[in-house]
Amino acid sequence: MAQIYISLGSNVEREHYVKQGLLSLAKAFELPFEQLSLSSLFECEAIGFNGPAFYNMVIGINCRQNVEQVASMLRDIEFYHGRDHNAKKFSPRTLDLDLLLYDDLIIEQPAQLPRDEITKNAFVLWPLSQISPELQHPILKKCYQELWHDYNKNSQQLSIVANCW
Repeated sequence: MAQIYISLGSNVEREHYVKQGLLSLAKAFELPFEQLSLSSLFECEAIGFNGPAFYNMVIGINCRQNVEQVASMLRDIEFYHGRDHNAKKFSPRTLDLDLLLYDDLIIEQPAQLPRDEITKNAFVLWPLSQISPELQHPILKKCYQELWHDYNKNSQQLSIVANCW
């Protein structure tokens, strides 16, 4: 079993696609919904482009799939929920699923792991620090709680929308 962490975001029909994304993840990994480890749901302004605010969260899952299978599953879920195959990096999203961590793997393909966004974006680091505060970043060798504590919280504004599911 591998421990993975996935960032989920949406800024198009946010509430609908967050719920559908969570249900699709549980189904894809053949887990009861209750076995997903869920952060709070956060609201954050779009970063890198002008657009509606995002809902973001992080999900922890124990899975049997290898990293290639997980990356493919996440893309399939995004496309199923209306993501444009030719979408620009900084553009509105019905559903954006990014693999953040797969155990302590450090790789560049099929996904960058650990994902660079973890330490750059509050909407990734804060929720990750909520569900795995003591877990260490595989490169920095600091726990996520410590990384969040040291993060410049004035650089990005975000707020908690819901504390639990």
